[in-house]
Amino acid sequence: MKRVLVTNDDGIYAKGIEVLCLELKKEFEVVVVAPETEQSAVGHAITLMNPLRLKKVNRNGEFFGYAINGTPADCVKLAIKELVKPPPDLLISGINLGANVGINVIYSGTVSAATEGTMMGVPSMAISIDTFHDPDFLPAARIARQVAKMVLKNGLPENTSLNVNVPAVPYEEIRGFAITRQGTSRFHEKFDKRLDPRKNVYYWLCGATWDRNNADMNTDAGALARNFVSITPITHDLTNYKAMEQLKRWNIPGLQANEG
Repeated sequence: MKRVLVTNDDGIYAKGIEVLCLELKKEFEVVVVAPETEQSAVGHAITLMNPLRLKKVNRNGEFFGYAINGTPADCVKLAIKELVKPPPDLLISGINLGANVGINVIYSGTVSAATEGTMMGVPSMAISIDTFHDPDFLPAARIARQVAKMVLKNGLPENTSLNVNVPAVPYEEIRGFAITRQGTSRFHEKFDKRLDPRKNVYYWLCGATWDRNNADMNTDAGALARNFVSITPITHDLTNYKAMEQLKRWNIPGLQANEG
């Protein structure tokens, strides 16, 4: 039986990770290593200056997994290096509450956990559901199991993880799958200025979602808006290769010419 490592950024007590694990256990051996508390929007942060502590967590009266007082990337590193022997066949991060599309992918702890798994040599995917309110995680869990089987059967390209986003509709209303690129949509950010009880000013980041109706169907947000499951292959190589050629034309003094 294939072994699947499950993590998230919403914390080990989140409903999304529980529903995902119950669905995956129908076909796989599941090991959970997840943050002890919510770590949303921490990106790919790792803990260097403090020790990582582990504790066993029970849910519904039985052992569920290991909670780590760190980030999603911490959980993946510790799981693969120390806790899961032999290494898992697949890593799944989620189910995240809220879509991870467009620029939001950069901030996502859910996606970063999958990226960390890929960097450590484990085929990895992140999965999110496109809502923050009254979520039904079961359709996304069923999709996760389907995609997991495809990944295990076909493998993934080198240095590539999958960012999967599922529309928040009943399973029967999902129109299919779309292979997409990461879009450029982002939150329209603003800060809410407030006063604490001692009259000190503080700010709370808030924002509305992107304009889904005008999003390109070939992008993650566009496919999602049309009730398709968006599957975006992503990589941790952030190099803009086209820009390299432009920079070479700057006539930079002493510029080393690349050979080969």
